[in-house]
Amino acid sequence: MSILSGKKILLGISAGIAAYKTATLVRGFIKAGADVKVVMTPASKDFITPLTLSTLSKNPVHSTFTNLENENETWNNHVELGLWADLFIIAPATANTLSKMANGVCDNLLLATYLSAKCPVYFAPAMDLDMYKHPSTLESFRVLQSFGNIMVPATSGELASGLVGEGRMAEPEDIVSFIENDILEKSPLRGKKVMITAGPTYEALDPVRFIGNHSSGKMGFELAKAATNLGAEVILISGPTHQKLQHNFVQIIPVTSAEEMYKAAHEHYASVDIAILAAAVSDYKPKQVATQKIKKTENTLSLELEKTQDILASLGRIKTNQFLVGFALETNNEIENAKGKLKAKNLNLIVLNSLQDKGAGFKSDTNKVTLIDQDENCTAFDLKSKEAVAADILNAIIKQMHV
Repeated sequence: MSILSGKKILLGISAGIAAYKTATLVRGFIKAGADVKVVMTPASKDFITPLTLSTLSKNPVHSTFTNLENENETWNNHVELGLWADLFIIAPATANTLSKMANGVCDNLLLATYLSAKCPVYFAPAMDLDMYKHPSTLESFRVLQSFGNIMVPATSGELASGLVGEGRMAEPEDIVSFIENDILEKSPLRGKKVMITAGPTYEALDPVRFIGNHSSGKMGFELAKAATNLGAEVILISGPTHQKLQHNFVQIIPVTSAEEMYKAAHEHYASVDIAILAAAVSDYKPKQVATQKIKKTENTLSLELEKTQDILASLGRIKTNQFLVGFALETNNEIENAKGKLKAKNLNLIVLNSLQDKGAGFKSDTNKVTLIDQDENCTAFDLKSKEAVAADILNAIIKQMHV
């Protein structure tokens, strides 16, 4: 399993002979489960072709601000590229490109993208021995690392000049391993196992019909992504949903009914450090399930319902060292009701949604939440994407657990 699985990686290639190794580097990132895009300096195309890299990455390769064959086409947006990436790796990073990065020179698409990037930036130097040891290059290393950029150290070996010494770009497999280890070392949930429930549950009336709700599962799936990005191993118990997630650190357990979700949650609960119950579980189910399709013979239909088992409360009763998080979807007396649920179900944290808030709740890509901890401290957040809300929830958990 790789921590790079599901990551969006932008690979910047500058004009050094080591650029020929980037084909193998792209393959390494793809093998780790990452989505890769490539931006090149124009001169780097003398060492490896964009066609090779686009074929391997299955994405277009960018090297200029506009299409040289048709300058009226949409420009290649460096800001968009920089914001797209979860990680930006510049390899090979030549002395020329490193100096420009350190001094804010912006004379090509790669450098413009670097200056726009908000994600962690790694650089893998590649140059001849004397260039690598030159004071100006050492100063570039110092300045870039002071910016928070992360250097993948060059190795010693035979160089393009025929000399033997330091300055050889790290091998592609070593670059992949370096980045994986660096991310893991900085991941606050490394070694933690997180169980998340997501989506609705469906309670059968007959072989055709069911009682359900409008939950899309988006919030639970975003929580799973956020937890893996922080280094956790995730067990995602999901009701029926169209959401997709492929990640080496995520085990998805599909369920349909509240009873199935109850059994799956109890099966895995003892082995987890954190449990986040984001699913919209049916409170009631039909007392009798028809074995044949119910015919439409009358103007009305009466159903007798019975309560489903309360998964959250049952986990709260048997909680040992787990950090247990619940969700409360309220329409009135929101804070009071959420605090009552927090105490009654023995939770460490509760996430309050209100259907009164526009843009929050089911099927939306956004959410507006208030987090209430076990000391009843309330933290209200503005309307955000569910991806950002998931990050807020995980950060609150990490803070309370003192991870």
